Amino acid sequence: MPYTQQALNESRRFGVRPVPTLRPLAWLGRGWQDLRRCALLSLLQGLLLLGGGVIIYRVWGDHFGLLAGAFSGLLLVAPVLATGFYASSRALERGQKPGLHTLVQAFWPGHVQLIKFGLLLGLAGAGWMLCSAALITLMAPGAVHTPTEFLYRVVLAEDSLLFPLWLALGALLAAPVFASSVVAVPLLMDQRLRVLAAVFASWRVVMEHPAPCALWAFLIMALVGLGMATAMLGLVVILPWLGHASWHAYRDLVRQPVEH
Repeated sequence: MPYTQQALNESRRFGVRPVPTLRPLAWLGRGWQDLRRCALLSLLQGLLLLGGGVIIYRVWGDHFGLLAGAFSGLLLVAPVLATGFYASSRALERGQKPGLHTLVQAFWPGHVQLIKFGLLLGLAGAGWMLCSAALITLMAPGAVHTPTEFLYRVVLAEDSLLFPLWLALGALLAAPVFASSVVAVPLLMDQRLRVLAAVFASWRVVMEHPAPCALWAFLIMALVGLGMATAMLGLVVILPWLGHASWHAYRDLVRQPVEH
């Protein structure tokens, strides 16, 4: 049997639960509860992720085309970076106390499929970073090295299609990545299955629930944007919050397999 057909059959073991359009608001509520219950561990992970953002800024801060692509590309790999939050929420769900051992087990090398998916998302993020830099370098009316130059020469440039084109290309990449990963990463952490099977399951969730998933994507982008507007400091809280909420999205949307 071809690999794709095997993965498709494997993905069909997982059903899709019906949810109302506004259910993502409930995921945020449950995620906030989990954040409060393991605040120290979650905020520590948030600080580590913020440290990654600071490193990105230090490396590419003088090349805003690369910097903008790097930060937006970081969102593409965020589902894998949030694995520790999924593991903590799962532990709380089971009545356990999450700790550092929970994070170690979540990222344990035995999760080969999760590592593979992380590498694929990393390649997608790197590809978008390079495309972003090339697009801005080739089409901007002048050099873009700072946020101010990006604002005036890309966002506010008169009679220029650069910013709409930049957004459109970003959305063109982000949409399939979001559809592929919205429940795939917590599914890979929670169940042992191949990457393509998890991706098929994630696509089916999005196809059956386009409105809730669209709202969920909007909420993620809005909250991350809010965190970025606070000189990234707000991300220390927002990223753990979204990570815990994403676990509840997975648990709410995916019906676990019924053995025949």
